[in-house]
Amino acid sequence: MHAAALIVAAGRGRRAGGGLPKQWRPLAGRRVADWTVAAFAAHPGIAEVLLVAHPDDAAHIPEGLRWVPGGATRADSVRAGLAALAESGARHVLIHDVARPCVPGTVIDAVLDALTRHDGAAPALPVTDALWRGAEGRVTGAVAREGLYRAQTPQGFALDAIRAAHRAHPGDAADDVEVARAAGLEVAIVPGAEANLKITHTEDFARAEKYLRGGMDVRTGNGYDVHAFGPGDHVTLCGVRIPHDRGLSGHSDADVGLHALTDAIYGALADGDIGRHFPPSDPQWKGADSRVFLRHAAGRAAERGYRIANLDVTLVCERPKIGSHAAEMRDEIARETGSDPDRVSVKATTSERLGFTGREEGIAALATATLVAP
Repeated sequence: MHAAALIVAAGRGRRAGGGLPKQWRPLAGRRVADWTVAAFAAHPGIAEVLLVAHPDDAAHIPEGLRWVPGGATRADSVRAGLAALAESGARHVLIHDVARPCVPGTVIDAVLDALTRHDGAAPALPVTDALWRGAEGRVTGAVAREGLYRAQTPQGFALDAIRAAHRAHPGDAADDVEVARAAGLEVAIVPGAEANLKITHTEDFARAEKYLRGGMDVRTGNGYDVHAFGPGDHVTLCGVRIPHDRGLSGHSDADVGLHALTDAIYGALADGDIGRHFPPSDPQWKGADSRVFLRHAAGRAAERGYRIANLDVTLVCERPKIGSHAAEMRDEIARETGSDPDRVSVKATTSERLGFTGREEGIAALATATLVAP
């Protein structure tokens, strides 16, 4: 079967808020329209994807994606898209709302399969809730739910048949099934999916993101760092300056605690380490404040949709004593990462006079970071 996908994306989507039309707003690391187009472009049964977009949105359309300007109504936009597909060689077309970015491949499969036996096919879900009529905030009656369905897209048809149906249909329509049935076409119902939701209101973005991310994504990373003692009158640990009879040697400020913690966040992201992002061979990082590194790591986590669930740092040294500074360190880390203080732990231990830390040759730090994406 040679089938084309027609993605209707010319609406303004004002009920979803956010300034931009909803199809160009970010969702789970991409834009709504990007997810929708990708679902059809990757499907083996779809030979071509055509986007119908508002003329003002040309700058938003990905390079290389074929598109045509839409019209004043949804039906006008569909007609424009169908006309553009007339010479494509496609025998069938699947018409889909751009605001349904979570459409499963199984739904596309079901529509394509039904088109081998029917004039048209569309996914739907049976209505399971009780239905009421109401007025002025009161229930005025009940409606039997037997035989009622919640319509979804993509709605598939023989291309020539749905083109003729749209040419004959006066005015707008709720969807293409309405147009098809008015022309006498038989439309089969195939199973829809709860994931195939339509983004209409602001809260729908969170629901769609949950489906696209496949549930909660929990990542954990570990970090370890060591710095030797050298000349100085203080050490900086977890962003806090502590008086001491020696300092720590390093290319930056040698904050062993923040270095370990930064690497833990990078590790959770599978994003390298401090040396990759801030090479010690680069002189601009000589003596740098390690909070810069930590902010960078936390920022990369946020950009990818993760929030910090927990940060845990253990400092290993005989001296200086850490206990009286731990709360300040915790607050400093929380501030720099945008975390709640109760999600940050700073603690210390000695090595019982064993090894380089026991000989007071330096300080070691171990850290664990847990990141969560909804």
